[in-house]
Amino acid sequence: MSEKTILVWFRNDLRVHDNEILFEATRKADKVLPVYIFDPFYFKTTELGLLKTGNIRARFLLESVADLRHNLQSLGGELIVKTGNPAEIIPLLAQQYQVSEVYHHREVAFEETRISEDVEAALWKIKLNLKHFIGHTLYHKEDLPFPIKDIPDSFAVFKKKVERDSEVRPCIETPDHINIPEITDAGNIPTLVELGLTEVVDDQRADFHYQGGEATGLQQLTQYILNSGQTTTKGPRYASRLSAWISLGCLSMRWVYREVTQGSHNSNSPLVLELLWRDYFRFMFKKHGKQFFSSEEITDVTSAQDELFEQWKSGTTGVPYIDASMHQLNATGYMDNYNRQIVAGFLINELKVNWTKGAAYFEEKLIDYSPASNMGNWAFVAGINNDPRDSRYFVGTKQVAELDTQSQFISTWQPIFEDGDSLSPVVPI
Repeated sequence: MSEKTILVWFRNDLRVHDNEILFEATRKADKVLPVYIFDPFYFKTTELGLLKTGNIRARFLLESVADLRHNLQSLGGELIVKTGNPAEIIPLLAQQYQVSEVYHHREVAFEETRISEDVEAALWKIKLNLKHFIGHTLYHKEDLPFPIKDIPDSFAVFKKKVERDSEVRPCIETPDHINIPEITDAGNIPTLVELGLTEVVDDQRADFHYQGGEATGLQQLTQYILNSGQTTTKGPRYASRLSAWISLGCLSMRWVYREVTQGSHNSNSPLVLELLWRDYFRFMFKKHGKQFFSSEEITDVTSAQDELFEQWKSGTTGVPYIDASMHQLNATGYMDNYNRQIVAGFLINELKVNWTKGAAYFEEKLIDYSPASNMGNWAFVAGINNDPRDSRYFVGTKQVAELDTQSQFISTWQPIFEDGDSLSPVVPI
């Protein structure tokens, strides 16, 4: 009797804890073949002249894949790493290692689902099945009090009904051992340069350093729980900074929920509300499909919009708070949610630039980019399909001119380079 081998295709689920595809594969197969593929599609330059993945987010991804490989190795496994088209690579690996089935977590954004469909079609040609699992949400879609097509478009209604009628499932246990076939070439994790990107130079003004991977994500979660009762210069709430690890699946949303709601903590934690927003945007994209990804909207711009967009991108609008926020984003890959709402509103309402261009720029720059959350937030600020009651769940924005301008990123902007030199300021602020 031949052994059964299941190929586990990792994408945005770079962890071994609460990972259903990994656990189910170890339970149902004799051997497991973990695979991660760096798809050149995600490192190309778009028609807007923007990178789909900037170097700061790409570095975080590389670190996360390296940590996943380490964690799999600690369980007796290995991670095969390849670069190329998944629809070509996965069938080849399946044939090479005599794979019986391929597991992966289902995505919702149309680019990600198209890639899944291409892989599924390629596997079908060699009579293999691509099995879909749901592992990116806090609430499982089967446990929602309504079918996807009937999910309320209002977050307020969605929140009320889900919290009243649904429960968060318990976490999946972590495998204690992984059996793998004999792997002839596990492959190397590419460098930023090999992905067509420049090396990252960390800005000295950054007040937080992101390092990718499940291990550091779990450490940050522990730190958040320890400090969540403390006050900060921005108020009583201690920012979790967990979004980057959640977006890549280095942290499971259910695991985060379990940790922050046990003991002295409860389901009223601000972090639980943020997790629920992530679910809401993801389910909205499952319900509405391409509605918020209209390429016609992105390309329908004027030269005047182009100039204003460039000023916004580079932080040269002349409005100190806006410019400082963009400087921070460009230098660190991060901007808190409060500032994201402000700079998005400024681009849309003051500069009259199409909101989808701002969303595309955030895709390149944000270290915690997630398609549904990013486009959902931008659509929210743009006033698309919003219920007025939803606005009370976001921090109310002041007039930009009234905002505090005490920020390290408001001082004269001088990008710092590896050799210690710097450019002249783009504009005095």
